[in-house]
Amino acid sequence: MAPVNKAFRVAVAVPLALLPAACGSDAPIRPVTPASVAPSSPVSPASPVAVPAGDPAARARATVKTLSDADLAGQVLMPYAYGDSADKVDAAAAAGNQRIAGVNTPAELVAKFHLGGLILVGFAPDDPTGATNPATNVDTPPQVRALTDGLQAAAARLPGGAPLLIGTDQEYGVVTRVRTGVTLLPSAMALGAARKPALTEAAWHAAGTELAAMGVNVDFAPAADTLGPEGSSVIGSRSYGGDPDANGEQVRAAVRGLQAAGVSAALKHFPGHGHTTGDSHNGLPVVRQSAAKWEKEDLPPFDAGIDAGAGLVMSGHLDVEGLDKGVAATFSRKIMTDVLRGRLKFTGVAVTDAMNMAPAMKWPAGEAAVRALNAGNDLLLMPPDIAGARDGIVAALKDGSLPRARLVEAVTRVLTLRFRKAGRAQPALSSLDSPDHHRAVGKADAASITVLRGACSGPLVSGPVTVTAAGDRETARLALVEELQKAGVDVRAAGGKVVHLVGYGDKRVDLSPEAAVTVSMDTPYLLSVAASPTLVATYSSSRLSLTALAAVLAGKAKAPGRSPVAVPGLPRSACA
Repeated sequence: MAPVNKAFRVAVAVPLALLPAACGSDAPIRPVTPASVAPSSPVSPASPVAVPAGDPAARARATVKTLSDADLAGQVLMPYAYGDSADKVDAAAAAGNQRIAGVNTPAELVAKFHLGGLILVGFAPDDPTGATNPATNVDTPPQVRALTDGLQAAAARLPGGAPLLIGTDQEYGVVTRVRTGVTLLPSAMALGAARKPALTEAAWHAAGTELAAMGVNVDFAPAADTLGPEGSSVIGSRSYGGDPDANGEQVRAAVRGLQAAGVSAALKHFPGHGHTTGDSHNGLPVVRQSAAKWEKEDLPPFDAGIDAGAGLVMSGHLDVEGLDKGVAATFSRKIMTDVLRGRLKFTGVAVTDAMNMAPAMKWPAGEAAVRALNAGNDLLLMPPDIAGARDGIVAALKDGSLPRARLVEAVTRVLTLRFRKAGRAQPALSSLDSPDHHRAVGKADAASITVLRGACSGPLVSGPVTVTAAGDRETARLALVEELQKAGVDVRAAGGKVVHLVGYGDKRVDLSPEAAVTVSMDTPYLLSVAASPTLVATYSSSRLSLTALAAVLAGKAKAPGRSPVAVPGLPRSACA
């Protein structure tokens, strides 16, 4: 990832689709140097406001009674900001913050709007969600920790003093915000191939501990979407697979792992994005299932995640015809209230998918915000115009188009979740990328490797080996070379039997006709047209996935995985 000091990055590339403020054993890393751009308005140095005593829900109810209409509106907003520091930004980041919020720094944004939360974003051209992330404000774990410490310091000076919800999209696989200095889990589909929820829970507990150490206390994961028979090019390996019941067990395990580490999980994309090839970043996808099919094919993973105690559920910008035809789920009371609250008995925070995506941008920011709240959402993610969203909410309170009871209900849920973060010990940054976490995640990786065609014992390729890769996959290629060499394989720059790597977004033209082994590091569908005598799926290009792959190629480990999606013309596994 490029240095995060280049914090103002406009997403002009190809459009592709939080823990407590309390200190851990590491002293808080707080920015102390003056901002390179002066604050647009002074941030009060006042002491934190006293928090009402009692349990989180009682504290939330008491705090809500003290808030003005504008404060209530701010509590349901969770925008992004420009800049890699809470209170020190460059001129480009300041210009970005001025454009969306009329302030210079992220800390000022929290203070001005009395926000309920803030999402940390990062633009990457190989990310299917990249188009909605016009800024990059995450890089290394120490930088993220300093940023979140500064944001929490700003939040502590606001009425109630509740910890800020600080979230990010750390799904792992193709949607990963912090990519360096952390233990990278494999994609969800890899864990689906492993079929061992206990390993999933352990891996996600490691991930949650590392997020908590960086000050992130909400993770917009896991994806609870079940893939339909035709798959979904948008969700792909972000899903655990095509079996709703098996997916439910994986989602349950991921939620338990994350939340045991103090990070609230957010199930997405309710009521299910796996049965459409449309991309909700660019338009409103249509899901043509009947209500009965939705109940059978999409409901189980969400039900399992809610049963496991997920703190949040994210709505999808999806037209699910069997539930509310013609209405995006985010703006559907039938879906977000009658189904999510009434049928599934979810009592946590309902959060929208990004409000800067096309289906939400058909209205001005204020109108879209009111529509989403009236549907039953409690938290509005990434509004494109923060002042417009706040002012629209305040105006709707005054004219009665947004019932005050509905907004109070939403704010109470948000504040309850925030107060639940208070007082938790924060893990040390030294817990990141640790041997213990590598072992936990490595076991899941090893269980995921799948041979769809080829031998089931001994080396999968004999003699000297040459590793090639499609497209811009040099990092993965070099990592596999290193891991094969560690495993004792003779790897040569040219002339060996070819092991060819393909991954996210690759097509038939990216296959190598002379490859002895073709390895898919994303969904395995492309293997159906590969001519190689040996076909292997890792579903992921993380370093630990490639370590597990090298062990199988060298004959030092079995390949116990089974593809969690059907691949035309191939078995789920040739070996398991």
